[in-house]
Amino acid sequence: MTNIPETGRTPRVQIRLVVIQILVLSLLGTLGARLWYLQIREGDAYAKEASGNHVQQVVSPAVRGSILDARGVPIADNETRLVVSASRTDLLKMKDDGKAVLSKLAGVLGLKAKDVIEKVRLCDSKTPQPCWNGSPYQPIPVTDEATPKQALQIRERAEDFPGITAEPQAVRRYAAPGEANTAQVLGYLSPVTDEEITKAKDTDSPYLRSDQVGRSGLERQYDKALRGKAGVTRYEVDKLGRVIGQAKSDKAEPGANVVTSIDSRVQRVAEYELNQAMKDARKELDRNTGENYKADSGAVVVMEAKTGRVVAMASNPSYDPNAWVGGISGKDYTRLTGKDSNYPLLNRAIQGQSAPGSVFKVIPTAAAVNAGYSFDGPYQCSSSYSVGGQVFKNFESKGYGPISLGRALEVSCDTVFYRLSHEEWKRDGGIKPNKNAGDWFYKTAHQFGLGKETGIDLPNEVTGRVPDRQWKQDYWKANKDAWCKYGKKGGTYAQQIAYENCLEGNRLRAGDSVNYAIGQGDTLVTPIQMATIYGAISNGGTLYDPTVGKAIVSPDGKTVQEIKPKSHGKLPMTQQTLSEIDGALEGVATRGTAAWRFGGWPQDEIPMHAKTGTAEVYGKQTTSWFTTYTEDYTVVMTISQGGTGSGASGPAVRKIYNALYGVSEDGAIDKKKALLPEPQKSLPKIEKDGSIDSPKAEAYPPPKDEQASEEGQQPVNGDNPAATVPDPNTGNNRDTRRRTARPKKRRRTLT
Repeated sequence: MTNIPETGRTPRVQIRLVVIQILVLSLLGTLGARLWYLQIREGDAYAKEASGNHVQQVVSPAVRGSILDARGVPIADNETRLVVSASRTDLLKMKDDGKAVLSKLAGVLGLKAKDVIEKVRLCDSKTPQPCWNGSPYQPIPVTDEATPKQALQIRERAEDFPGITAEPQAVRRYAAPGEANTAQVLGYLSPVTDEEITKAKDTDSPYLRSDQVGRSGLERQYDKALRGKAGVTRYEVDKLGRVIGQAKSDKAEPGANVVTSIDSRVQRVAEYELNQAMKDARKELDRNTGENYKADSGAVVVMEAKTGRVVAMASNPSYDPNAWVGGISGKDYTRLTGKDSNYPLLNRAIQGQSAPGSVFKVIPTAAAVNAGYSFDGPYQCSSSYSVGGQVFKNFESKGYGPISLGRALEVSCDTVFYRLSHEEWKRDGGIKPNKNAGDWFYKTAHQFGLGKETGIDLPNEVTGRVPDRQWKQDYWKANKDAWCKYGKKGGTYAQQIAYENCLEGNRLRAGDSVNYAIGQGDTLVTPIQMATIYGAISNGGTLYDPTVGKAIVSPDGKTVQEIKPKSHGKLPMTQQTLSEIDGALEGVATRGTAAWRFGGWPQDEIPMHAKTGTAEVYGKQTTSWFTTYTEDYTVVMTISQGGTGSGASGPAVRKIYNALYGVSEDGAIDKKKALLPEPQKSLPKIEKDGSIDSPKAEAYPPPKDEQASEEGQQPVNGDNPAATVPDPNTGNNRDTRRRTARPKKRRRTLT
């Protein structure tokens, strides 16, 4: 049998072998090139980076800058305390990881051993507070309240407390000079979060794990300047964590000082008088409910009329910001944020929203003139006004006959504004608006700055609300389903309103415009907005951004960065209209609704202007508003569920002015008793070493039986006007409201 060779098979095998050889050589070449790149080309860089694995850093916190009042009095600074700390590195070298030492330490400090051991453990996703979220190589604070005796015991018996130190350190202090608390304006500090560290990693102001950062108020607004720069010492350590040398050391740079426009003396007066007004209101009977007024919260703003600088800002209920120093306890946090707390962390001067009532009437007055109506009128001030079968009454159904807009402001005649607003609503096309509807009453409110932030240098300011046609449409879309589900034709009043809103809640109805004209309905404002508006009327029409910060001073005092007043617009009216409104507001204080509160006031020497307001709120007692101004200052106070404007807030506002100008109840002026007869223009004196002169803080003497901790500093029950609570870690507001619609009620105002 003849063998036939397999033609072509051998060459194919050879080709495959050649291909495989090429692939192997290519892979070897690539691997070799990569090794050359890593070990030779980039070898030094990777060696340097790898060495960092054996370098640990210890942070020396920077001394945080102080917050000072306008005269240089510290309202937030630092105090030296004996801080007991534990070195976790040293403790872990012990057989029991230092538990015996920590237990012995707890006995000296009068603490539970369990609590001390938990404080020095490291935080992770499974470890709840208390724990340490900083570097494990950083001394971990156990307490900042050690007594000299305890510190001496620890230092004298160092052999019994290895890894434990007791050293004096700077700790934040909220000084409350003259008992001026200033809590919501100052804010508070808490440890930086991992998210914040990551976010700020590539910025010009990165965070370290040991940093304390501002969470609200001035502490947050000016955190970057106040914080300074921590010192960092880098140590070389072996794989067991033992220090074998020092690599590098950067000195700490203290933070700058922030000088504010707050006058701690006036601040104390404002806080005290607001608290006293609320206490007095709770003694008064509400004839509408048969119960005493609850007066559950309030706010007051004292502002320089010509600059927008805030001289005092108080919110009630309040709290002690020192509760946050060294870490807040769970019990204290619940007391400050729980559902029964009435949320004292809120600054109601910038976050408290409510219907303004008659203090709003300066806006429809300007709007009417802009729309073509005469300021002089006359306009009929009847006891009531009917719209679509519904009767809207004037206060106590009292009529004044034909009057001007100025007189309507003086006596706070609701029906004049009802008529004007209703006429404009009809002119604009009613529920079917014209294509080019003027909407003067709503447009003017926006031009006054309502419905948006004032721009104050404090975080989390709210905007309030102007319920114009666009808002009605947006609000209807958001709540239509809830209204339709709850509403019932012919049901209860609330069900009937919900039924109507379900069908046409997006329409701007006549009743909406009538209510809006007197600061009721869905209109919401904040005290700082009203202070800005009335300050602008006082100064000739300039709307200033309210400011609390006045200057940032470097630690050595050589650099002073002044924070100058800024304007965000002008009042939308002519100087003639402004002058006429100004005259009418003076009439409110001399012969109108506020005259009984300013009896004996030296009007010729210090012209006073005012407007009263009492807003009705569905399901609550009336809200008291009192807005005032002189040539120098504007003072605005509001008390939720407090009663009438002049009745509840009026006496307190008068006493604030008495303190500012040194005016007695009979109208005599004693300049020696005047706290601030003119706004503070200059900055405090800065010494050559950078220190700032600080005069003695004077207390505003309260009655002997005052229990401030019961009434003024502790929360009282009530609803949250801003419906938000600051998160303790971020300081941002968390919405606590239920997402269900409330049936609305048409409202009127009292004066």
